[in-house]
Parts: sequence; structure tokens; C-alpha cells
Amino acid sequence: MLKAYKTEINPTAQQKAKIKQTIGVCRFVYNLYIAHNIEVYNNGGSFVSGMNFSIWLNNGYIPTHPAHSWLKDVSSKAIKKAIMNVETAFKRFFKGKSGFPKFKKKKNQDVKMYFVKNDKATFISSERHRLKKPTLGWVQLKEYGYIPTNNVIQSGTVSIKAGRYFVSVLVNVPDKQSESTPETIGIGVDIGLKEFAVSSQKEQPFKNINKTSRVKKIKKKLKREQRRLSKKYEHKKKRGEKAATYSANIAKQVKKIQAIHLRLTNIRTNQINYVVNELVKTKPTHITIEDLNVSGMMKNRHLAKSIQEQKFYEFRIKLENKCKANNIELRIVDRFYPSSKTCSCCGSIKKDLKLSDRTYICFTCGLSLDRDKNASINLANALIYKVAQ
Repeated sequence: MLKAYKTEINPTAQQKAKIKQTIGVCRFVYNLYIAHNIEVYNNGGSFVSGMNFSIWLNNGYIPTHPAHSWLKDVSSKAIKKAIMNVETAFKRFFKGKSGFPKFKKKKNQDVKMYFVKNDKATFISSERHRLKKPTLGWVQLKEYGYIPTNNVIQSGTVSIKAGRYFVSVLVNVPDKQSESTPETIGIGVDIGLKEFAVSSQKEQPFKNINKTSRVKKIKKKLKREQRRLSKKYEHKKKRGEKAATYSANIAKQVKKIQAIHLRLTNIRTNQINYVVNELVKTKPTHITIEDLNVSGMMKNRHLAKSIQEQKFYEFRIKLENKCKANNIELRIVDRFYPSSKTCSCCGSIKKDLKLSDRTYICFTCGLSLDRDKNASINLANALIYKVAQ
């Protein structure tokens, strides 16, 4: 079983330069692949696959553009991975699963340096305090003993966030044996905006971390720093300088904003990891969630930002992986299943239930229960579902 580990690293000045160079080349190739496909399509051609683009890049583009010979100065495996990522993005677009691939920007820091073991005879070595990566050599880890040293590392990536360097590796670990006991039962989980998640077997809901005073204070600081950055660009424009060019002060302010974004991301990710671990550690026979129409919900401009901050998709992916690793069945109920309108006691449906009704009151059996709690119980008892693969 493959398991991902991510931790911060402390590279040397030479290693930092090599990482930035590789990421810059991967970003250039990523954008070039998109631009090349757009040009071919406008000229009446068909989609260029990743393999054909790689052949064109090495035998057509680089020989005719000697100024871009620096594309050969980095690992070919990293470039191939960047091409594969674009090809995957195009295929998702053709299937209607996502929008048209977008060009990568340097300021977004969403491009990574990919590395993999070169052949079956060589391995990516890891020790308690360092990791040996192809083209970089030994790199110091900031968190000692986190990455296992007695398992095979298949591949990994290096990324930069707000001036900090992170490594993520895929490690082959032994499969876990199921530890479920006959007494365990399935649980239902209702996720929403008021509370992040409500479990049918837990009395207290998992709070929405974005509504806490801590996060609100950080978001207020973010807004203040973004306003300062905007003023710096306005002053630059008044002086007749190009807004796209960076000055030292603007670069410093951008890095400060990136650090705040990274802090918010870490807080939200930590909340998701906590909720997933709390659900899985009870060792239920199954976990049932609802198949939310997140893209449809995002069209509501009043709720789009709150929905984006909840990171429902990341929660579902991590829950799927955790259930798979612990041999727990993850059930997905259709989005039109009336979990909130159905009484969890007698099964009657209350068709006139409004979003403002936070307490479910059944006029048939007299049940009075929190709306989300009632929905989670109905999800746990749902008979029509599909199992996540």
C-alpha cells in the first residue's frame, strides 16, 4: 500500500537554486504544452498527447530555439511529470470533470519539482534526519524520524510555499489488517456550513474552524496586508512604472501574504485531518456521507467563499483514503436523498422543511432533534448507496 508523507526540509543555498530552477522549467513546459495545444486547435488540428508533445519539444522546439537550451539543464523526469500533469488536466476537461487547463503563475506557487528513483537497482535513501533525492543529494529534514526509513520510497515532490520548502514522498508500507469488532456499527456524517461535520455516534459536532476568533483574526490581518500590497501597486502605477514588475518592497509584501495564506491552509487542513482521524479511530463497519454538489453550491455568490473555505472535496478524498487504509466501507448517498427532511424515528418526510429550521420537529411521532443530527442518523441508516472505490 502506498502512503504519502509530507514534511518541511532545510536545503542548502545550492539546493534551493536547483529546486527553483527545476520548478521554473516545469512551469514553462506546463504553460508551453497548453499554448501548443491551443495553437494546434486553432489551426484545425487535434489534441496533442503528452508523448507527441515531448517528441516535439526535444526534436522540434529546443533545436529551433537555442535561447531555450536551459530546458535541458534539469531532470528529464521532472519535465515528463509536468507534461503528464497537463495531459491529465486536458483529459479531465474532455470528460467534463473540470474546466479548461489554466496557465501556471509564479506567484501562485502551485508547481512542484518531481523526483523518482531512476531504475530498479537504485533507491531513494532516507535516514532519520535526511533524505537523498536524485539531482539534489542529501537534504536535511526539519522533522526527524517522520519519514519511515525501512520502507521503499517510490517517488516524491518538492514544493515551495511562502519561502519554505516541503517534500512529499510516496512510501510502500504494509497493508493494515482489519481490527473491526462485531459490536461496532456504521456511522453517518452530515457536513455543512454551520458546523463542519455532525456524526450520528458523537454528541458534539465538529466545529467550523473558519468561524473561530483565531481564524477571523488571521483573515482580518490578511485583508490588511492585501490592502497594503494594492497601495504599493497603485503608487507604482502613478510613477509610470509597469505594474507587472516586482520591486523589493512588493516582493517582500507578496511573501508576507503568502505566509498568511499558508497559515490559514494549515489550520484548515489540520481540522480536516482531525475530523477524519476521529471518525476512523472508532473502527465502524461503514461510514456514510452525502454526495454534495459542490460546484452547484459554489454558484451561490453569498455562500461560495464559505463553501470554498470548508474544503469539502479535500475532506472526502482524505476520508476515502483513510477508510481504504483501515478496511472501512465508505458509502456515498445520492445528493437528492432527503436526509434532512426524513424523520430518523418514524421515517415520515417533512416536505415543507426550510433552511432556516435548525431543529427538526416531527408532527407524526413528536421527535424534536437538531436538523444536522437527524440527517446524520438517516445517512447511517440509508439503504440505497454506492461504495466508494
